[in-house]
Amino acid sequence: MKCIVQRVLKAEVVVAGEVTGSVDRGLLVLAGVHKDDTDADRRWMGERLVGLRVFPDAEGKMNLSVAQAGGGVLLIPNFTLCAQTGKGHRPSFIDAMPPAQAELVFTGLCDAVAAAGVPTARGVFGAHMEVSLVNDGPITIVLDSLEHKARC
Repeated sequence: MKCIVQRVLKAEVVVAGEVTGSVDRGLLVLAGVHKDDTDADRRWMGERLVGLRVFPDAEGKMNLSVAQAGGGVLLIPNFTLCAQTGKGHRPSFIDAMPPAQAELVFTGLCDAVAAAGVPTARGVFGAHMEVSLVNDGPITIVLDSLEHKARC
């Protein structure tokens, strides 16, 4: 599973003209589910998102998690994060998990973040979404469970 995490002052997602999810201060997470992801990948990513210390403490150091900072998380499903771009100019998405399975994994990730007590909003799986944000910093982090597995 690969996630692009941005610290935001606010973010929202719109589907068919309707706001379907929003957060004020917190994290905007674009989440791609790889075809080989397991429940262990989803658990690791959920724990990492909740515990990632990218918010400033009283001394201005990035030392607080989203939960400690009182923020929320807006999760957006994004299969294009699994794109292969090494050949040609058109991306291949063969490494993305099939949609029906990926939706279950994405929902599980959202549920894991919410179960940790963090206010959670989400995009609509499979929909065309308009995502807007005010990046704070900017702080942008790439989390990849494949890299985590390679280090274990």
